Amino acid sequence: MAAGAAEAAAAVVEVGSAGQFEELLRLRAKSLLVVHFWAPWAPQCAQMNDVMAELAKEHPQVSFVKLEAEAVPEVSEKYGISSVPTFLFFKNSQSIDRLDGAHAPELTKKVQRHASSSSFPSGGSEHLKEDLSLRLKKLTHAAPCMLFMKGTPQEPRCASFYSHSLDSAVYRIVDSCRSAVGKGPDYSGLGRLEGFSKQMVEILNKHNIQFSSFDIFSDEEVRQGLKTYSNWPTYPQLYVSGELIGGLDIIKELEASKELDTICPKAPKLEERLKVLTNKASVMLFMKGNKQEAKCGFSRQILEILNSTGVDYETFDILEDEEVRQGLKTYSNWPTYPQLYVKGELVGGLDIVKELKENGELLPILKGEN
Repeated sequence: MAAGAAEAAAAVVEVGSAGQFEELLRLRAKSLLVVHFWAPWAPQCAQMNDVMAELAKEHPQVSFVKLEAEAVPEVSEKYGISSVPTFLFFKNSQSIDRLDGAHAPELTKKVQRHASSSSFPSGGSEHLKEDLSLRLKKLTHAAPCMLFMKGTPQEPRCASFYSHSLDSAVYRIVDSCRSAVGKGPDYSGLGRLEGFSKQMVEILNKHNIQFSSFDIFSDEEVRQGLKTYSNWPTYPQLYVSGELIGGLDIIKELEASKELDTICPKAPKLEERLKVLTNKASVMLFMKGNKQEAKCGFSRQILEILNSTGVDYETFDILEDEEVRQGLKTYSNWPTYPQLYVKGELVGGLDIVKELKENGELLPILKGEN
C-alpha cells in the first residue's frame, strides 16, 4: 500500500489545457512545481521526460508536470516559451526559475536546490519587492548602456518554434497534413521571424555602440520583475544611464531618425581600447585562460614563472574576445600568445620571459627598475 502511494506521488502529471494548468498551480501552491514544456517531435524532449520521471521518484514532495507547448499555446505565450525543452519552476503559484534546453545535470541541480529551500514567507513579500527593486536599479546602472535580452550578444536565443504572429491553428493544420504523409512538423515556409534580441544586437554593433548585456533566461526573477520595474512588457529592453530607452521598435525608429548615435555611448576605437587594456595594470598578461585556469601549455608555463616572482599581475583571456585577440597581434607586432606587458610596453612571449628569468633580468623589469 505504501509503495503504491509512493509510486502515485512520483508520477509525472500531463496537462492538456490552460484551465487544468491554472488549477494545478492553485492546488500545488505550497509545494515546488516543475513544468516541462515539450514537443513530441523533439527527441531531446523525450529524453528529458525520462529524466523527469527519475527525478519524480527521488523527490516525491515535488510536483512534476509536462505540458505540450504547441497544444496549449496560451500558457506557452504567457510564460514566453520560445523553444523546447524548457522547464519552469513554480512556488506559491509564482514562476521562480527557468531552464532552457536539454541539460539534465542542471535540471537535477535546480530541482535539488529549490526542493530544499523553504517557501517565501508571506509576511516578507514587501521586503522581497524592495530588495528586487534595488537589484534591478543596480543592474540597469551596471554599464552606461545595458541591454536586457534573451541569450547573449554572441548567442541570441529568440528564434521561435512557431511564430506568434500566426494563429496556432495554422500550425495544427500543417502538423495534421504532414502527419498524414508520415512527416514531422515543418514551419520553414511560415514566415519565421528573426529574433528580436538578435536584431537589436546587430543594430547596436552596426552603430559601434558600447554596451553590456544581461541574459534574462539566466534569472527568472529579473525577467519578470523588470517588466513591472520598467512598465515595459517585452524583451529586449535597452537602458542608457539607467533610463529605459525602449525595445526593438523604438531603437529602429531612433536609428531611422539618426538619434541613436546621439543617445548611446560609442565603443572606443580598437587601438584606444588596446592601449587601455595593456595599461590596465603595471604587469598585464594576455593569455589563453586566466590565473586560475590556463587553457594552453605556453600560458601555463608563463603563469608558473610569474607566480614564482611574487609580483602582482593581472590577466586577460584572449579566448573571450576575438577582436582583442586578433587586434593585439597587429598592435604589438607579435603574432603569438601569451604576451607580457609592463607599464603598457610589450616585454615578449614565453621564450623571451624564460630568457630574461635565466639572465636574472625578469624581476627588475617586472618591478619597473629597468
